[in-house]
Amino acid sequence: MNIEYLIKTGVGESDECYSAACELADSGCNFVFADSFGHEDYMLQAALEFPEVQFCHATGTKAHIENVANFHNAFASIYEGRYLTGVAAGMKLAEVMGDNEPIIGYVGALPYAEVISGYSAFYLGVTSIVPEAKMFVTFTGSWYDETAEKEAAMALMEKGAIVISAHADSMGMPTACEARGVPFVAYNGSFKEACPNTYIISTRINWAPYVKYCIESIQNGTPIAADWVGTIKTGSVEMCELNDVAAAKGTETALKDITGQFATGLHVFDVSKFTFEGENITSYMADVDSDANYTPDTEVVSDGYFHESEYRSAPYFDIAIDGITVLS
Repeated sequence: MNIEYLIKTGVGESDECYSAACELADSGCNFVFADSFGHEDYMLQAALEFPEVQFCHATGTKAHIENVANFHNAFASIYEGRYLTGVAAGMKLAEVMGDNEPIIGYVGALPYAEVISGYSAFYLGVTSIVPEAKMFVTFTGSWYDETAEKEAAMALMEKGAIVISAHADSMGMPTACEARGVPFVAYNGSFKEACPNTYIISTRINWAPYVKYCIESIQNGTPIAADWVGTIKTGSVEMCELNDVAAAKGTETALKDITGQFATGLHVFDVSKFTFEGENITSYMADVDSDANYTPDTEVVSDGYFHESEYRSAPYFDIAIDGITVLS
């Protein structure tokens, strides 16, 4: 099967996105995919103009409420990957903390539910190994800012962080950790070659299963789901290569065991595993049908866990769970 494709890179979160999407549709593309959070409104605008073309947007929130037949959202259960990296970080923390206070640092991009869900899942992975661990989070205010990410990592080290993670893609945090000898776990790719002494592991989303699903749906004339969530099982959540030099002994075996547990009922956001203001939650209304005021509208706790990414693909876990302190 031959698939022809066109790629436009560096497309801003502005009318530039609408123009790019329309240009792709005019060029004969029958499937247009965008992957930046701020692209959604422009993709929806293009979808309304080209009803015969399928427009798919990653991390968006509107497909299930707009009911536009050719507009779709997709994401993955990356919180499972984050949890696994948290386990790896917790094992390293247990190995190196000695008499020090067990503190984890986390460099966040922006205070959105996607980031909060990710660092909360990571923290729960850590506390599954070191229950008394605390985590400091600092936000850079950008999805990509190498200088800010490096400075944030260094500030977290000054606060006592022994192991660090991030929802950021640049070399800022990794190089700061390698220079200081602080172990870290990453996102969106391996840093083993660049940071051989401190990089432990990373997780990332593999979009290939979703693209394959969309192409086959178009070929077969079957509808594309308004919201689609890939998982570890579908190959959409991947763990990057483990660095045995930096990882704690037994990490690989532990991660394989826990990965298997996801298929048999392990839930990352098991409400018995965390508290909010000192209490386990039994109910939570989340902002699933997003509006300008972020009004809670959907009950998302049942059967003992928070049902992340089940009522729409984009994350909506935004609980400030105990043990995590946001510094900035």
